[in-house]
Amino acid sequence: SFGLYFPRKEYSESVYIDQPAGTPLLRIHALRDSHGEAAHFHLCQNLIISRARSHENHWFQIREKTGLLYLSKSLDREDFNMLSVGNWMPLSKVMLYVFLSSHPFQEKECDSATRTTVFLSLINATAPACNALTARQLCFTEMDLSFHIKENKPPGTFHQLQLPSVHHLCQNLSISYKLLAAEGMPFRYNENTSGVSVTQRLDREERERYELIAKCTVREDFREMQVEVPFLVNVLDEDDSPPFLPNGTDTADAVVEFNRKEGTVLATLTVYDADTTPIYPLESSRKKYTGTIITDDPWINETFRVEHIFDEIHFSPNGSQVRGTQHEY
Repeated sequence: SFGLYFPRKEYSESVYIDQPAGTPLLRIHALRDSHGEAAHFHLCQNLIISRARSHENHWFQIREKTGLLYLSKSLDREDFNMLSVGNWMPLSKVMLYVFLSSHPFQEKECDSATRTTVFLSLINATAPACNALTARQLCFTEMDLSFHIKENKPPGTFHQLQLPSVHHLCQNLSISYKLLAAEGMPFRYNENTSGVSVTQRLDREERERYELIAKCTVREDFREMQVEVPFLVNVLDEDDSPPFLPNGTDTADAVVEFNRKEGTVLATLTVYDADTTPIYPLESSRKKYTGTIITDDPWINETFRVEHIFDEIHFSPNGSQVRGTQHEY
């Protein structure tokens, strides 16, 4: 068991000057490794301004049980100047680490291995009026909607389509979402919470990638605007499937004639592994499956050897392309 995990490696959001304390910025989700786990989120109290600089965090907090990141203190121009490289810059980027645990965090506990990165763009301007924003800005952040879900894990909610900051700021606008997917896809959009869930355990050997569309509709008085963006889910592999032989046999007969040159191939055996793909360094893949000549005759061990070659191949279960490995001995 590897415990709770984040479906994204990083998140990003914009923060404007003088946004009031309490403004929600973004919602971070976690998925379970096993039933009964409850997620607890924790924010380390340092902002990373650049590789060499950090600053104590006075402005951002996260709700431990919900993963909602919010402003705990309004960011004024003096704060911006302090956090930016120079006060002439219109934008400054800072970085936060959010940690995840299945138990409540102790104070200043920041050594959990499970973490994700939040990039915040600090903008030296007040937040624009809602009617000055495009439909794309009202509906989606600049982040790609791309997620990683582990196979064989319990279902759960892994994203919220509604932007907390826009919803908080633009309550006079009607913003609604739909998740467009082919029939039978294991994902569901909840209109009441705007959450997107995976509804069943996934199997990477059946399907490795899901391509959906997130559709947003913005209504203001009698005007309606729509925008669509790709919504992608990649299934992460777990080493859970045994290798198999394409022709069902696990032996190969070798006929050795006299005067064969060194390097002559005498017999071949092919093994498929739909579960994993070639990884680097190559020795790691080589060590997973080894070819051995079983004999008590030292002459045979000196004269013959088994060579192992492997390449990435593609299987097509249910019409979906899935990567795997072909091992040749």
